This record gives sequence, structure tokens and C-alpha cells, in this order.
Amino acid sequence: MQPKPTDVTQFVGPALAAELERDIETRTDTYFKKTKEVVQHFGDKTVTYAVFMRRPVIFCPRLMVEWLQKVAAARGVHFDIELVHEEGTWVGAGEPLVYLSGPMAQLVDLETIYLQKLGAACVAAYNAYSMCCDLPKVRFLAMDARHCAGAEMAEMMAYAASVGSRAARRDVGAAGFIGNATDATAHYFGNDKGFGTMPHALIGYAGSTLRAAELYHETFPAEPMTVLVDYYGQEVTDALAVCNRFPELAREGRLQVRLDTHGSRYIEGLDPQSSYQVLDRHVPNAIRQYRSEAELRWMVGTGVSAAAIFHMRAALDKAGYLNVKIVGSSGFNAAKCKVMASVKAPIDIVGTGSYLPDNWTETYATADIVAYDGVPSVKVGREFLLRKVK
Repeated sequence: MQPKPTDVTQFVGPALAAELERDIETRTDTYFKKTKEVVQHFGDKTVTYAVFMRRPVIFCPRLMVEWLQKVAAARGVHFDIELVHEEGTWVGAGEPLVYLSGPMAQLVDLETIYLQKLGAACVAAYNAYSMCCDLPKVRFLAMDARHCAGAEMAEMMAYAASVGSRAARRDVGAAGFIGNATDATAHYFGNDKGFGTMPHALIGYAGSTLRAAELYHETFPAEPMTVLVDYYGQEVTDALAVCNRFPELAREGRLQVRLDTHGSRYIEGLDPQSSYQVLDRHVPNAIRQYRSEAELRWMVGTGVSAAAIFHMRAALDKAGYLNVKIVGSSGFNAAKCKVMASVKAPIDIVGTGSYLPDNWTETYATADIVAYDGVPSVKVGREFLLRKVK
């Protein structure tokens, strides 16, 4: 299962090699650099590292593997990278993910960086997988870029969402993630460009939701259109106004309304009592079960609740706009998606960046040397890592 290095090593010239070494020098932990000097002075050994995580994940090794291949090519050495699992495989807590072998002097200073490229992606993919499995008929858009700490993290999260999505398609036939918001990482979803129509800024610029839709359609007449409808707190009124203005788009299924109501208010036409009534009408047993405070909020509370989605769907259908799709955004993490699935909320598309890990300490990958010159050896308590060493 070792990836072939030819895809990346052919691009490693002197300039890139020098850049990689500068990056490693400044970003790796100092004790690894000092260990490298010791090993170089007293004699190298061939070592095998076992890489693992302390929680269940979906395996996302590609970014780590490609980086290791580039470094190996730049240094003129060979690293044996044994992937214990296929990309997109569910892996349990503590199970070895990768066995990495090579000269200790060439590997010891790489641990800091290659672990950074693995752990967070594996957790994000697990979250994306869970969301897609819970809502298998819903299409997802990855809108994580604005929540990421720079371009490297944005690439990692987009890659993770694509891996989790493919795994959900494989396992449950989910629609999964059909695209993302930026051009830079669109290729992970099989696209040339990112998806998106309008932010709240365009609504404010236009002066009304309807006018923003008109401006957008005039600028991009051949494109389907997704219209934000929460800016003025008139979600239903503005959604129907746009449908009435563009009946052909509505009839053809090329018009979508996006609910992004923030958590400080209910959507137009709802309050606590009416939200309970809406949900009781559509899913009478939902609120009679035990629910946590967060689950109740997602069902009948402020913001984009299940009741809000049912309410919007009923208004569109009553007006004859059965083909207009509803896009939900605003805090659609794995737990919220599970709640939406439990009540069968009639949502068609979810725009989310909330598959990003909530608890960053869960993203820490760990690497331990488990063999020196072929002789098994690992610190006490990590013997479980030895079982698959060849």
C-alpha cells in the first residue's frame, strides 16, 4: 500500500530542496535537531517509527506522505512508508496508522512537521464522514476556508472533507461533499472552481434581498442562484419575493434559498411556541424524547433550527415552489447534522466548515520509534505498537 513517490520527487530540484531544509530547520522541535547531530556524530541506525492517534479517525495520509517523499528525494535517501490502512479507512484509537522506516539521521528531525500534516486531517475527515452518513441524501459544500489559520490548514481541511465524503459514499451511498468555496482546493472535490453565489455583503450593498438577486442574475445569467434570505429578518417574505421574480429559475430547480439566521433570533414567523407547534406537526414524537439543551435548540430554538427548515419548506410548497431547494448553514457540525437527521428536516444542501475539530487536543498524532537496526524496542507502555513491525 506504499504510495509511489514518482508523482512528487520529479519536481524536487536544488531550489526546492534548499527551501525544504530551511523549513525543517525553523519549524522542527529543537530536541529533534540536537538528536540528529548526536546520531550523525556517533553513527546512524535504521529505525522504524509507528505513528498512531488516541481516538478513532478516518485515515488521511496523503499530505504527510507527499511531504515525506519530497524530503526523501531532496536528501537523496529512501524512506519506507508502510500505510497500515487505506486512505478513507476508519481506524480505532491507538491502532498504528503508518510504519515509517529509514536512516535515523534523516528521519528524526521530520517528526514535528509530518505529524502536523496528519492528525487534524484525520479528525476532520471523521467528522465529515459522520455528517455525510447521518444525512446521506443531503449535498454538502465545504465552507471551512474562512475558519482556517492560513492556506496550509485550509488545504488540510478541504482534503479531509473530500476523504470523509468519499468514505461515506462508499459505505452508505451518501451524496457527500459536492464542492467547496475556494478555487485553491476545489481539485480535492473533482472541480476546477469553488462554489458560491452571494455573501451578506452583497445584500447590504444592493439594499434589498430581491435587488441583490437581480444584480447577481444580471451578472451571471447562466448560473443557478442561491440567495441569502436572512439579512433583513424576512426569510419567508424575501424568499417568496425572489421566487416570484424568477419563476423560471424556480420551476427549473435552479433557484435555492439559503438560511443563515444567527442564533440571537427566530426566523420570520416563528417564536418558541410556534416552533414547537411546527415540529410537533411534522415530527410529533421528536420533542417527546430526551434531548439535551443543544439538541432542543437545534430543533426548536433560534437560528437555523429544524422547525425553521420545516417552516420555510411549507411556505415554498404552499406558494407552488416545490423545486426550490433549501440550503442551510450556520453551525452545522456533526452533532447538529445528527439532530437534523433524527427529525428528517427537509434540507437539501448544507454549507459548513463545522467539521473542523472542536477539541484540538484530539488531533495530536504521535510517533514512536519501535525498532533500531531491526531490533524491536519501544518505551514501556507502547508495546502495542510492536505487533505489526516486520
